[in-house]
Amino acid sequence: MRIGYTLMTEQAGPKDLVGYAAGAEKAGFDFEVMSDHFSPWLDEQGHSPYAWSVLGAVTQSTERVELMTFVTCPTMRYHPAVVAQKAATVQALSDGRFTLGLGAGENLNEHVVGRGWPPVNVRHEMLAEAVQIIGGLFDGGYFNYKGDHFRVDSAKLWDLPEQRVPIGVAVSGSQSVTRFAPIADAMIAVEPDGSLCREWDATKLGPPGRKIAQLPVSWGEDRDAAIRRAHEQFRWFGGGWKVNAELPGPAGFAGATQYVKPEDVAEAIPCGPDVDRIVKQVGEFEAAGFTDLALIQIGGDQQEGFLRFAEDTLLPALRS
Repeated sequence: MRIGYTLMTEQAGPKDLVGYAAGAEKAGFDFEVMSDHFSPWLDEQGHSPYAWSVLGAVTQSTERVELMTFVTCPTMRYHPAVVAQKAATVQALSDGRFTLGLGAGENLNEHVVGRGWPPVNVRHEMLAEAVQIIGGLFDGGYFNYKGDHFRVDSAKLWDLPEQRVPIGVAVSGSQSVTRFAPIADAMIAVEPDGSLCREWDATKLGPPGRKIAQLPVSWGEDRDAAIRRAHEQFRWFGGGWKVNAELPGPAGFAGATQYVKPEDVAEAIPCGPDVDRIVKQVGEFEAAGFTDLALIQIGGDQQEGFLRFAEDTLLPALRS
């Protein structure tokens, strides 16, 4: 199982993220994923730079690690043709280290363009069309498309990378697995659900691909402080994606999580210095069939200490 590091744009500014990317590579992480948000989940997180500008800089501050969006919504804030152009550019800059992670999006980010927020079945239709458009542009040459939600008029990517950009798609159940496994290279999910992995492999065309997940942790020598930090900045995480995709802004997440207690967060997220707790929860994803897992260290000001801990203690423990 490959262990990755999350460049979480909601909790750090652009220059810090570029530095953390280099530090995570030095610490020995296998890959790095980056969130793509217009707003943070909660005001306490306090950041949200433009992910694609940061990714461009990260391609030059790293040499070895694979890079990935986790995830980009290619349907409203961005037209899929523009996403294809961005992804091809990052792939060229990184010398073939980039994977394009896509998802149906959250109201939190997509409502800003003033087009409203469609129901989930329409969002999945839009995402399926977007994957077709992006793949068509990756094929090279001029591309035209007319669908129910998007049109593309004589578009061409003029700087195609030597290595085609792999596409990962976020799924949450059988409906999305059935729709996207045949047209994507990798699966993305956030829970250690073995049924998703098995169904993906059974539905996917060709050999089984990567199955990539994410796990938040709040490492710190002071467990009580780590729990307080996780509660302050990450209590939204327990709402589940059916809720998280619908709320329109940080105020909505603050209201929806006002009754979540610190002990509730500590039960779901490893907090404090206990390496074994992290190893145990990583093992649940491995047992479920995931091939890759990206860790999130909660707290924008906690990354340097976490990277030292990862290099000296956590990554050796996971790999042993």
